[in-house]
Amino acid sequence: MDFPEELKYSKEHVWVRVEGERAVVGITDYAQESLGLISAVELPSVGDELEQDDSFGSVEARKALAELYAPLSGEVLEVNEELESSPEIMNDDPYDGGWIAVVALRDPEELKSLMSADDYAESVTETEEEE
Repeated sequence: MDFPEELKYSKEHVWVRVEGERAVVGITDYAQESLGLISAVELPSVGDELEQDDSFGSVEARKALAELYAPLSGEVLEVNEELESSPEIMNDDPYDGGWIAVVALRDPEELKSLMSADDYAESVTETEEEE
């Protein structure tokens, strides 16, 4: 599994790429692999206000329906509309083409609650060992 070093990760398997005062978010390689083939994505709407740890959409796959939890608070500036017609992009390219939304960072301090790639990889390994 791939966990790019430049990203931050939430315990709910969402990644964050900070770009100035904006953050791009998506699901991790681990999440998409665990879910299996993704068949539908419920995206937030541009203008929605997200609160950290609140649900902001969902991903439907053969194995499960998974809620998406906001890794950060802020306003949704863009959504990846391509996912509506081609949700499988999240399986093929979770870190680039499979991004979900771009969010205006409201509180950069929230970034401190997210994990580094190494910490996230360790937490995933522990989860797999428990199963």
